[in-house]
Amino acid sequence: MDVSEQEFQAAARRGKELRQSGHAVSAEYDAAERRLVVGLSSGVTLLVPVDLMEVLAAADPAGLHEIEISPSGLGLHWPALDADVYVPGLMQGVFGSKRWMAAQLGAAGGRARTAAKAAAARQNGAKGGRPRKQA
Repeated sequence: MDVSEQEFQAAARRGKELRQSGHAVSAEYDAAERRLVVGLSSGVTLLVPVDLMEVLAAADPAGLHEIEISPSGLGLHWPALDADVYVPGLMQGVFGSKRWMAAQLGAAGGRARTAAKAAAARQNGAKGGRPRKQA
């Protein structure tokens, strides 16, 4: 695919704008807390539990220690895991695909213990409970 000079310049401008809102200058894995610590050019430090990130949630802790920062500072790469994370996405709270994040929210909601949920379960139980699956 050929890229015109105009397309190249537009992409370079977009990259520069993204970097102005903050880019990674340091990144390390905090094994004791099982979290990613990212220092941004703006002075902000992001602390993100690796279990919240789709590409790192099931990763072997040994592979999490070596982190490479892309030249632009907009990406993080784990060579041992062949995994990548987009820094602006982290800053926006995007830790994986929409489908994966929705599944995480659904699982958290399913574990919730509220009076309303307990009352609904009792009411359903009084009706005979969940219908049996048909073979």
